[in-house]
Amino acid sequence: MAKKQKFPHLLGSKWTATQKMWGWRHFQVVNRKQDGKWVFAEMVSSCDPTVRFWLNAQAFKDRSQWQPGWQTLDEMASEPDELVFIE
Repeated sequence: MAKKQKFPHLLGSKWTATQKMWGWRHFQVVNRKQDGKWVFAEMVSSCDPTVRFWLNAQAFKDRSQWQPGWQTLDEMASEPDELVFIE
């Protein structure tokens, strides 16, 4: 039986960086590679295709750094913070 692939829908996915990276926020995954237990995504800026870099796919789980899809600054600001209950 084949092992389950980590991050199976990574290729072609779109992401918004919460902080500018090389001057841009909107990126798309154009390549994927697995190196042992690690999965990496090649990111390309949607506005400047010369801006390319590899990123550990685990970074996408941190919503304080990456948001799924392409979002405007207004959309990112309007998202409610996680609720914290204090007893």
